[in-house]
Amino acid sequence: MTVPNLPGQPHIAYRGNELFAEDVRLNDLAEAHGTPLFVYSKGAMLSALAAYQRGFAGRKVQICYAMKANPALGVIQVFAQAGCGFDIVSGGDMERVLAAGGQAEKIIFSGVGKTRAEMRCALKAGIGCFNVESEAELEVLSEVARSMGLRAPVSIRVNPNVDPKTHPYISTGLKGNKFGIAHERVVPTYQRAAELAGIRVVGIDCHIGSQITQEGPYLDALDRMLDLVEAIEAVGIPIHHIDFGGGLGINYNGDTPPSADDLWKKLLAKLDARGFGTRQLMIEPGRSLVGNAGVCLTEVLYLKPGEQKNFCIIDAAMNDLPRPAMYQAFHQIVPLQPRTEAPGTWDVVGPICESGDWIGHDRALAVRPGDRLAVLSAGAYCMSMASNYNSRGRAAEILVDGSQARLIRQRETMADQLRQESSLLIK
Repeated sequence: MTVPNLPGQPHIAYRGNELFAEDVRLNDLAEAHGTPLFVYSKGAMLSALAAYQRGFAGRKVQICYAMKANPALGVIQVFAQAGCGFDIVSGGDMERVLAAGGQAEKIIFSGVGKTRAEMRCALKAGIGCFNVESEAELEVLSEVARSMGLRAPVSIRVNPNVDPKTHPYISTGLKGNKFGIAHERVVPTYQRAAELAGIRVVGIDCHIGSQITQEGPYLDALDRMLDLVEAIEAVGIPIHHIDFGGGLGINYNGDTPPSADDLWKKLLAKLDARGFGTRQLMIEPGRSLVGNAGVCLTEVLYLKPGEQKNFCIIDAAMNDLPRPAMYQAFHQIVPLQPRTEAPGTWDVVGPICESGDWIGHDRALAVRPGDRLAVLSAGAYCMSMASNYNSRGRAAEILVDGSQARLIRQRETMADQLRQESSLLIK
């Protein structure tokens, strides 16, 4: 028997012939709660957060968890209790943060399509900052805030036209992306913001992409950001905080992103060299905090050998784990109990009626029907993008803390799906 090498961190690991999350045997969780099942390690999340905290020791920094990566209330609560703020992109995100005990004044509201209703709710709650993404949004936000007798605290998200060297769907800082204000329009936009009665300029924001595994794009973006801060302040508009976004990648399959503390040592050295080392900083990590903290447990339903491909059909699918179908993303797939026999080569696929419903191509696995597998690095952008396609219920979620396992989301039933629908026929 060969036990597979696992990416990421030690909180999800084999003990002998059994895969564990912290001190909990994953087979026990699958037996008790069924599959597909998402399991998250609290220790792994806090360990990832600690790397940022080490890098920022002695600095004025607010870490805001980018909750689009994983918005489960149990996950949000872990970061709220650790003192984090939150980066949100919808009114629903804000309601989740507040329900989990997060503080409104530590919320940053990003996103290109904020509605007037969302702006009103966020202003009423007293959030810390809006990251404004267009000149048109700036005008609307001022109008909404004035109607409430308020001034909206604003950072303007700049688009520095830096290539993050990542998948094009998760690149956000190039000229062709929908996010942020074009570099050449930044100073005029800040000047307009300073004129608006409903706006209070508090900072500047930048986010160049996701799953970034090189430090070069960050260093380039920081230089361009600081150039803009100097230009904005030269026309008399003070910038109180610099928000550098998130996007740091994780190890999915031998990826080697810089560690958070090492990356920030270099970024802070550049800030110091340019005289900005004492500024209030904000960052918005998501995937790097939760990605390798989660696994998706699934059961092998059928083995289907073929002339060109051998298919291992599992009960998890693209509605549970959309990243492979959306981004051709790689997730390691390992057995909960490795077998001793030689592995075969399998395409691991789900039961959905789409050829794009695959989780892994050409995987070496020794499996039989009824075996359970773990899809690794499933803590980010899996359940957060899950759907009911093919009328499939969304999976249950478990948070593990040492030897304790807590159900933080019940498995969705068919009754849950039908509750909001009507079966009345139109006559």
